Amino acid sequence: MIIILKSGVGESDPEYQSLISYLEAKPGIEVRRHQEHGTQETITELYLIGDTAALEADEIAGEPAVERVVRVSDRYRILGRHRGQVEPTGFDYNGVHFGQDTFHLFAGLCAVDNPANTERMMAALHEQGLQATRMGAYKPRTSPYDFQGHGAECLPYVFELAGKYGIRVVAMEVTEARHIEEIQTELDRAGSPTGVMLQVGTRNAQNFELLKEVGSQTRFPVLYKRGFGITLEESLNACEYIAASGNRNVVFCLRGVKSHMGAPHRNLVDFAHVPVVKRLTRMPVCVDPSHSVGNRERSPDGLLEVQHAAGQGLIAGANMVLADFHPEPERALVDGPQALHLEELPYFRQDLAIIEEAYKRRVQLAADMPRPRPGTEGAPPRDT
Repeated sequence: MIIILKSGVGESDPEYQSLISYLEAKPGIEVRRHQEHGTQETITELYLIGDTAALEADEIAGEPAVERVVRVSDRYRILGRHRGQVEPTGFDYNGVHFGQDTFHLFAGLCAVDNPANTERMMAALHEQGLQATRMGAYKPRTSPYDFQGHGAECLPYVFELAGKYGIRVVAMEVTEARHIEEIQTELDRAGSPTGVMLQVGTRNAQNFELLKEVGSQTRFPVLYKRGFGITLEESLNACEYIAASGNRNVVFCLRGVKSHMGAPHRNLVDFAHVPVVKRLTRMPVCVDPSHSVGNRERSPDGLLEVQHAAGQGLIAGANMVLADFHPEPERALVDGPQALHLEELPYFRQDLAIIEEAYKRRVQLAADMPRPRPGTEGAPPRDT
């Protein structure tokens, strides 16, 4: 059960204290407080954990602090939308807001190779006014003989350079709990010049112990990549593992799924699921066109295929794009064939801006569109 409080009700208000006392008197009920941050207002929600079936929703709704009460199904209990919830969603991290009504480009190195290329990447981002990047320090690979990333060794200069060029958020994959500790240690040692978004890669999509680890810490938000060989529902339930462990600041990333039907692309692009994830959950949604397409081929219209894929995600409402760039793709240690050149970054960004504007126009058009009367959607046509 979720209790949504009236706007402006704070923890020190008598109405709030009265509600908490009322709930704490109920046996077997645990109360968890959470705030959903939108662009215009913040909504406070109370999650009731335990045997809530016997609780009277109407009685709770009568409390002065309560706006409304929502009974929750088992499906995506924490991150899901329940009975048409439309409250503003999202979270703030290191001065950056992430929500279903925002957009961010995370362009960067799939794998950090050396300080010089890292600085060139950071400088290019700064020149474009971008505040976020992707930087791979830990790289799980299909072959044990491939480059596995520099690990903790590269963290000091990655964090230092991020701070130097005003990069606020660095998306960085982790594959075990030790990596989280290393990131925390090195970030503190550097004086926290930037922030980190922990990334759970597709190979760890159902590594439940890792999901619990990234969920049990609340310092860093989490970017979860859909598993390349599991269903969308299984991936969304994996995100619930993170949220149930205590961390609700989760971004869901679509990155293509394994299927021979996707050839010649690296994966079958699944960006049609962007609006589905936004309908089923309140998570911001990211797309990774680089790992979906896996090349830098150009179509006859002059656009790169990775640009087309990124556009497909954004025109469907994606809130974040994760893209591979490199100063010298031909020398990149990981996924060089799919990385774009730094000279292409401003054009890639402008292309996304055009598509973002088109998406906003689509949303406005939808707002003006007549809606069927309740109960008539899907009804068979009348005989004439």
